[in-house]
Amino acid sequence: MDLQLTDRVYVVTGGARGLGRATVDCLVAEGARVVLSGRSRESLDSAVAALGDDRAVAVEADNADPGTPQRLLAAAERTWGRVDGALISVGGPPKGAVGDVSDDQWTAAFESVFLGTVRLCRELGAALPDGGSMGLVLSSSVRSPLPEMAVSNGLRPGLAMVAKTLSDELGPRGVRVNGLLPGRIATDRVAELDASTGDADAARTANEALIPLGRYGEPAEFGRVAAFVLSPAASFLTGVMLPVDGGLLRTI
Repeated sequence: MDLQLTDRVYVVTGGARGLGRATVDCLVAEGARVVLSGRSRESLDSAVAALGDDRAVAVEADNADPGTPQRLLAAAERTWGRVDGALISVGGPPKGAVGDVSDDQWTAAFESVFLGTVRLCRELGAALPDGGSMGLVLSSSVRSPLPEMAVSNGLRPGLAMVAKTLSDELGPRGVRVNGLLPGRIATDRVAELDASTGDADAARTANEALIPLGRYGEPAEFGRVAAFVLSPAASFLTGVMLPVDGGLLRTI
């Protein structure tokens, strides 16, 4: 299938590592150009070197910074004169039960995970043309709570409803908005969560037993789905929260 991505331009936050980088690799392989953002200059420079500066540019930026959306749009316009879509990779909030997460932790997570994402969606969405698309990298916690992940369980379902609402608002302009709900994908973040239990191998084995496919996903498996959802090949797909989880979620 031709995803019709040749020379289209996508902004990808968190694009130097993890699920964002996996999506970037797929987008570029299909002929797209990308603007990557992240907080680590070293990771961003490494990603651009691997992808090629004719296909990628990097902006060191934090999703929580109110100036980030306009900086990303300016980089796309300055470098390639257009922007066709965006993947907003929402960072992982701190682990902890409701009773263990402090007010300061909730506030910081809200600023970064929730408000930063809403701001990016609002400003990037307003700039997209007819045929544009946005994807939000959320979590299976949108549909089912995760143990010891109170902040994720609290904020991500709200972001899913924001994405659904935005799909209604931008649909008449021909702009699509979807959410992606990764389960246990073998990223550094998931490895850290497994290690935080005190026995990473046992945690992985226990989690794999809950997945019908019997294993963690590979980042590239997520990236291929995300690239399709962002692409013109998915032109009638909007307002969807799509699990990429090997069957982990038991809800419909």
